[in-house]
Amino acid sequence: MDVDVLVVGSGIAGLTTALEVLRLQPGARVAVATKAALGDGATAWAQGGIAAVLLDGPAGRPAGAPLDEVALHVADTLAAGDGLCVPEAVAVLCGAGASAITALERRGLQLDHRPDGTRARGLEAAHSRPRIVHAGGDTTGAHVARALGTAVRASRVALLERTALVSLVTPDGPGTTVTGARLRGPGGEDLVVSARAVVLATGGHGQVHAHTTTPPVATGDGLAAAVRAGAVARDVEMVQFHPTAGTGRDGRTFLVSEAVRGEGAVLLDATGHRFTDELAPRDVVARACAAAMAAQGGAPVLLDATGVEGLRTRFPGIDALTRAAGLDWTREPVPVTPAAHYAMGGVLTDLDGRTTLPGLWAVGEVASSGVHGANRLASNSLLEGAVFGARAAAAVVAGAPAPTAPATAADDVRLEVELPSAVLPRGELRQLVWEHAGLLRDRGGLELLTKTLASHERTDREDPSLPEVPGGPAGPAAPPGRPGAAAVAALEDRALTDVAALLAAGALAREESRGAHARTDHPGRREPARHVLLSAVPGSAA
Repeated sequence: MDVDVLVVGSGIAGLTTALEVLRLQPGARVAVATKAALGDGATAWAQGGIAAVLLDGPAGRPAGAPLDEVALHVADTLAAGDGLCVPEAVAVLCGAGASAITALERRGLQLDHRPDGTRARGLEAAHSRPRIVHAGGDTTGAHVARALGTAVRASRVALLERTALVSLVTPDGPGTTVTGARLRGPGGEDLVVSARAVVLATGGHGQVHAHTTTPPVATGDGLAAAVRAGAVARDVEMVQFHPTAGTGRDGRTFLVSEAVRGEGAVLLDATGHRFTDELAPRDVVARACAAAMAAQGGAPVLLDATGVEGLRTRFPGIDALTRAAGLDWTREPVPVTPAAHYAMGGVLTDLDGRTTLPGLWAVGEVASSGVHGANRLASNSLLEGAVFGARAAAAVVAGAPAPTAPATAADDVRLEVELPSAVLPRGELRQLVWEHAGLLRDRGGLELLTKTLASHERTDREDPSLPEVPGGPAGPAAPPGRPGAAAVAALEDRALTDVAALLAAGALAREESRGAHARTDHPGRREPARHVLLSAVPGSAA
């Protein structure tokens, strides 16, 4: 198969890229490959909304609302990022908020409005103004996924569903131009797609942790494939832990958006006392929850939303989740714990999504564009996908090569990581990562994780796509009854093991506590802030 642009991934970043390429160049041959069905990724799981400064038109600022401006959104994002954001990237992100919302509405997204005709806006943690627009109450992501999915199905995009990424094609070896991708089709068949531009939009790697709010497909496939191909990754150790993953009476876990706290819900310890500022940045609240849990023998803390008016109307999705879990959150507090939620680090890119490899681009959660730094500001993730997906599309269509490689600083930490030769069973790997590279980290635990990854018994498998690899359940991306399911599970296990090695290496190198990265043996920050750049040891990714 030969195309102009191959997009791998079908969330907001990937579908925006594909649709924008066709808008700018109607005759382009564009394909979208997605490991699961269209709409099965993390975008559809997003609850809170999209952060954007909207000032003009009849749906502008609600009467009596405080004045918002792009500079305030920039300041909030930089403050949350704890010194590790790239200011130029943040300026691009926040400055394009209004145009990104307009583009989404043009493609069918219907935002919630107030009776006066203005767009409804919510307040979330670490935002100085209520600027979170939403759709369907707390089901914004599902509405975005549905609108963009409908637009893609109505377009000329060649859609390859249930087609997994195996590897990137670099004919001249790792570290050289990417000319396409090797994929695994829905029947287990191999498919090589040649492309002038390959755009990774594969999302994050939350499934490397035993406790996570992310969908089963979030296994780090794009990050691992890019590093194996010779791309540079940045700040992989920066993983955001959401403070409020709910736990039902039946043991099921579900995300409770911080928009609920923005509406007035409070966090309580076992004695019924508030113990933190509920609207502080996520890293602060998550660690406060962990400390409160430790003080009460590990029992979850409580999110009390019983005083919030219109709870079921404003948050219908969470209301359904709590009831399915056997809870009535209008009458009783919900037990909550921190869980891995979002990857701030990823494949290093410039402001247009270019990676360090010619022909390869990355957008959305798989990328390290510089907008999130050490801690993502709430509801900036969907915005990033929309803004940088559009920018990548424009740059791909323009066809001009990158004038320079993505910007780095002379004092950035640069490491070569030897990727593990063997793959750990998924359950064992996830528990190891959670224990030693989770919310709280130290040298001893990180070194133990690294040693375990390196010393695990080597398999005789040379091709990472072959299925003879021990691992956990395939998940929705590869239902067990479908041909090729075992091979897809093996691909995911290989990616998760590689991601674990990158995460551990970055966390070991960052001997400080900053944002979401907390080292108990290095509790202070080191100035100036430095990025950690990771690449694979030559030959270790074979």
